[in-house]
Amino acid sequence: MYIKIKNNHIELIKSANPYLIFATIFAFVIGLYYSLFQSPPDYIQGDSMRIMYIHVPSAWFALMTYSILAGSCVLWFITRNPLFNVVARSIAQVGMVFTLMSLITGSIWGKPTWGVWWVWDARLTSMLILFFLYIAYIFLWQAISNKELASKISAALAIIGFINIPIIKFSVDWWNTLHQPASISKLSAPSIDESMLIPLFIMTAACFIWYFFLFLNYIFFNQYIKFKEVRKNF
Repeated sequence: MYIKIKNNHIELIKSANPYLIFATIFAFVIGLYYSLFQSPPDYIQGDSMRIMYIHVPSAWFALMTYSILAGSCVLWFITRNPLFNVVARSIAQVGMVFTLMSLITGSIWGKPTWGVWWVWDARLTSMLILFFLYIAYIFLWQAISNKELASKISAALAIIGFINIPIIKFSVDWWNTLHQPASISKLSAPSIDESMLIPLFIMTAACFIWYFFLFLNYIFFNQYIKFKEVRKNF
């Protein structure tokens, strides 16, 4: 049986837009205040470390999004429910944005830390591959006119590409890379000080609200309407 999105669901989400916008702005203002003024500079990297408060959440959401994308594609193959296609198509574009943010902020952070904007480090290279996977998935949907075929090919690509996620996650452990290891490997004893951990969590919450807002509005509704026009039986 298909899972369906009803008109009252859409209206409910639309009515929540003002609250989501306010929550996004409020969370970013609080997060940036703590990140820029309340947290101390790093004893080695100084103030350049503050880019972490945007870079780290962006990287987290980039990886999480691709996991959701691959999972949605698996569910589509199993159920053939078009809703999973809609979710995958919509969330892929959000994931591409966060991956690009991670790459850009990582380069900005890398310049004062490593002396260069970019190195072919295992973590950086695998993140760049992730960005191209997002682009390839989106391009296939746009380029192939037969949407049934586009669904199969793009879903297969997304599922195969998931092998890159553990490579990104464990690249700093498997290879000798410039990228530092995870600072929050476990919540019980993170290697990052609490004065930096709290702003990081606030910025993560802000990015999550913005992520949710983008998915529901600018992308999800447009994709749903277009898909509904093609598949009248949705």
